[in-house]
Amino acid sequence: MKSKKSNIIYPEVHIRDVLFFLWQVARQHWVSLFLTISGVVAASLFEIIVPIYYKHFFDILSSGQNEEIIAPQLFQTIFVILALGGGAWASWRLGSFANSHFEAKTMAGLRQQAYNYLTYHSYSFFVNNFAGALVQRVGRYARAFERITDRIVWDLLSLLVRIVGITIITWTIKPALSVLIIGWTILYLIINYFYSTWRLKYSLKMTEADSRTTATLSDAIANQNNVDVFWRHKEESGRFKRVTEDQAKITLSNWNTDAGLDSIQAALIVLIEFFIFYFSIRYWQQGIVTLGGFVLIQLYIIGLGSRLWGFSRIIRDFYESYADAKEMAEIMKLPHEIKDTPLAKPLDVSSGGSEIIFKDVSFSFNKTRQVLKKINLKINSGEKVAIIGPSGAGKTTLIRLMLRFYDLTSGKITINGQKIHHVTLESLRGNISLVPQDPLLFHRTIRENIGYGRPSATNKEIIEAARLAHCDEFVEYLPDKYETYVGDRGIKLSGGERQRVAIARAILKNSPILILDEATSSLDSHSEGLIQNALDVLMKGKTVIVIAHRLSTIRKMNRIIVIKNGSVFEEGTHDDLIKKDGSLYGYLWNIQAGGFLPNSSISEN
Repeated sequence: MKSKKSNIIYPEVHIRDVLFFLWQVARQHWVSLFLTISGVVAASLFEIIVPIYYKHFFDILSSGQNEEIIAPQLFQTIFVILALGGGAWASWRLGSFANSHFEAKTMAGLRQQAYNYLTYHSYSFFVNNFAGALVQRVGRYARAFERITDRIVWDLLSLLVRIVGITIITWTIKPALSVLIIGWTILYLIINYFYSTWRLKYSLKMTEADSRTTATLSDAIANQNNVDVFWRHKEESGRFKRVTEDQAKITLSNWNTDAGLDSIQAALIVLIEFFIFYFSIRYWQQGIVTLGGFVLIQLYIIGLGSRLWGFSRIIRDFYESYADAKEMAEIMKLPHEIKDTPLAKPLDVSSGGSEIIFKDVSFSFNKTRQVLKKINLKINSGEKVAIIGPSGAGKTTLIRLMLRFYDLTSGKITINGQKIHHVTLESLRGNISLVPQDPLLFHRTIRENIGYGRPSATNKEIIEAARLAHCDEFVEYLPDKYETYVGDRGIKLSGGERQRVAIARAILKNSPILILDEATSSLDSHSEGLIQNALDVLMKGKTVIVIAHRLSTIRKMNRIIVIKNGSVFEEGTHDDLIKKDGSLYGYLWNIQAGGFLPNSSISEN
């Protein structure tokens, strides 16, 4: 199944797949599950036995014996009923407390299960999905388990115990009544099952509509700044209105099908009560059914009817929960696009440095849009290389391929002689520090965001990295200093401040390979000069790749690689390239004159 907005083809998911994923976590808490089931079964049995003593009570009462004789028997009967009620109460409490433990622990485990699998999906997966929709899928997945468990344990299990128990007890009174009750029950369940199965498609549509509404809302809120800048409040409101109105139509259709089932159920209950009383009166005339028997049968029919009425809810909730969990199950059944090969080994850069070679590297998006064409490039260990070129030339894509955010269409990339596809992702990315053009921060403290580069770092090391990146210059003015929360994606900080935090994080990580993707693009000239000094220290002894449009920042690079139309157009030092006839770099340098590069100067034309 291909998502309309993501172009991701999800594998087909069935109910057994969803139950398999849920059971993987649920079985870890089998003790509490066993206690839950035991409590529910015991309570249901107690409640089935209680009407027998009500029958006994009314049979004694209608026996016509002396009050002095029957009163002790009546008292004895109600004390037995009290004891049975107490047993049912204790059993329900046992089931309830055990179930609370079982569901709480399992739901936490399911969220963790979903998160653990989700986060190992590829960069392209997250690019093609709304973050809000993914968050909702994880939440629905755990809540779906709660609903399924509640319906199976509290409703379905209890119903099955009652059906079996009532069938056995009424058989001892009159087999014909037992046959009538079991026949009606089977008819009731069959109608409910097929009706509920038929309406499954409406439940799935309702879930999909809810996901679309959430995704649209998330997209609008995440881009609220654009809405304000372009003053598109009415357009976005109209877009959201269309989505919510579509959801309302689907929801209304779903609810109407529920109402149809309710009317059928009500008719079935009216009919069974009539026929049960009709035949009970016949058997009473024959002396088979006593007054207490009427009470017993009535209590059973009322109790069974209320439980069976909830059977439609069992089916409905089960399928709705399946629909909720299905979206997450699709993600967990979808193989990870980027993963370690079976024989992957850790990347070894301890000897031989970190030489990087791109050999005949080509890459295409969706097999239709070719971004890179036969890139051949060697970066020596310890070399500082700049990669420049027009927007869309493939500079950032080249870096993402090196980090294995994408896999190559053809060719190979090696680091220190090791193919990156044959080393573990953890070791590959652990040996590369990346400072992106627009760094995103966690909604955590500045200390935590910097420390993310190396979790084992001491507080002293974090502060030193912050000082080298000149973070201390703005941190000292914050109310909580390094304990200040930076907001969603670091929104409380300016672009330049976020970049300083990202640079501090890279300084702390101290990997042998350093990638700077427009790392100083959001800084003013004064801040850029300060951080350039820190970067000079950071780059010592490392293999460095710098992507830049501001050519003044790369003059000191050992080599400059110019990419155009997805291929290496030219390479050399700054001095060599500006002297070369027909040099694209020389052309761009002359336009810049060491300053800002206008957009027109970096177009493909």
